[in-house]
Amino acid sequence: MNTRGLLDQLLKSGQDLLQKQSGSAPKSSGGLGGLLSGVGGGAAAAGALGLLLGSKKARKYGGKALTYGGLAALGVLAYKAYGNWQAQQASAPKGEPRTLDRLPPAQVEQHSEAILKALVAAAKADGHVDARERELIEGEFVKLSGNDRDLQHWLHAELNKPLDPADVARAATTPEMAAEMYLASVLLVDEQHFMERAYLDELARQLRLDPALKLELERQVPTT
Repeated sequence: MNTRGLLDQLLKSGQDLLQKQSGSAPKSSGGLGGLLSGVGGGAAAAGALGLLLGSKKARKYGGKALTYGGLAALGVLAYKAYGNWQAQQASAPKGEPRTLDRLPPAQVEQHSEAILKALVAAAKADGHVDARERELIEGEFVKLSGNDRDLQHWLHAELNKPLDPADVARAATTPEMAAEMYLASVLLVDEQHFMERAYLDELARQLRLDPALKLELERQVPTT
């Protein structure tokens, strides 16, 4: 099951989604924004991401991190947040964070599955994904996953599960994976929406994130 390839396309597709929403190419902000910029993941991935976001959130998505460069970029941000937190907390675990940009392929696949699980759940946090939208999203995922039947069955099951932050959190087997899952969830939700903010807070609790680490992760996602 290749969740890594599908997740990478989804994270890269923000630029294509922005062009579809605004009719213009995204501007690079330089610095970290420039590092994360790159060619979008294609119209198909943008379509799947747009369905996950829902029309209302898709319009707001232009204010978030649209220059994500895929998995490596997510790892860079998680590494930065985790490192900042370690430096500030005497009780934090020491050593270099093992985020997905610093892992061998087999472990990247494990992290990718957990992050994709978190993204699918976050998309349901505002209650916008009804039966028809699940069918549409699943259709886009089938196009992206090709002949990977195991991935298609897994996605079908995740889309049809009731929203349960505890179930999502159980996929995190390392503190770094928990941080990546939360960071990806923050990227997808509208934090001003009461239901979605409540979901994020409960997810952080279930992931057992230190409040200071939670704040560092949220700081990595631009809101304007």
